[in-house]
Amino acid sequence: MIRAPIGEVTYWDKWVEHSEGRTKKMLAALGQPRKTPVYDPQYSFDAAFEHLRLIFERYSRGDPIRELDQHFSGLLDAWELSNRLSDEICAEHNLKTCRDWTFELPNLNHYNWCFWLVGLALALEVPDEQWQRLLALIGGEGEDVLLDRVIASRQTGRVIGRRVLHPKPYARLLQAVDVSQDQQAFLLHDFVEHWYTELARKGKEELWWYIYGDSEKHPLEKGSYFGRWCIEAIAVVKAFGLDDSLCLGHEHYPGDLLRPNGPSTHLIRRAPKSGWFAKFFGR
Repeated sequence: MIRAPIGEVTYWDKWVEHSEGRTKKMLAALGQPRKTPVYDPQYSFDAAFEHLRLIFERYSRGDPIRELDQHFSGLLDAWELSNRLSDEICAEHNLKTCRDWTFELPNLNHYNWCFWLVGLALALEVPDEQWQRLLALIGGEGEDVLLDRVIASRQTGRVIGRRVLHPKPYARLLQAVDVSQDQQAFLLHDFVEHWYTELARKGKEELWWYIYGDSEKHPLEKGSYFGRWCIEAIAVVKAFGLDDSLCLGHEHYPGDLLRPNGPSTHLIRRAPKSGWFAKFFGR
């Protein structure tokens, strides 16, 4: 069963196969001599993104949840390699940076990336060795109250920040965590409902994935769309045991991540009509 609200099985099969092949090729290429090694730090970080894309594509296609964690270690490998290469290349060429990314939680793109990885790590219950590697890569201890508290659910003793770095939309999520239990389900749904629209930014501040799948700005046939999944909501449900019943079936809520044994929480999509039947009914 396809979990994503758009994209047929041919789309998801094509791009899962593409990402599976690309992750292997990218990491293999990094082990070979290159004419322009100055690009290797960014290339390896792109490999980390491709691993995340593959996880989301497989989730969107409807693959078993228990198969998704196999790609998490490769993601960490690629990010760690990117950091090592960046240190080496920047020192050798006297560069301040050799990657097109801001590795700071006050940057929304990086914050969103880190929150997604924390949420996936919690939901998929990755081994502690991978969890510790992830935290070392994220850093930022004591910078953001919400992310710190989510991490602290598995990492005792973490220093908790005092503010929400990105109030829009994450103040809503923090409120859902802090209200009385009888209000949590309602406010969690409120966060999921506003999540995508309140992540909208302009210009250089726009999230790297935000327009993927937009019928006008970046239509499906371009192949970039991997779903729009609110992993942040999954993270707090896993961390604090919030009631997510009102979110089940929402187009942005990946509830199956927390229910690996099924049944699916997503709405069943009707297969499109074809042939003379579709023409007869104007479809």
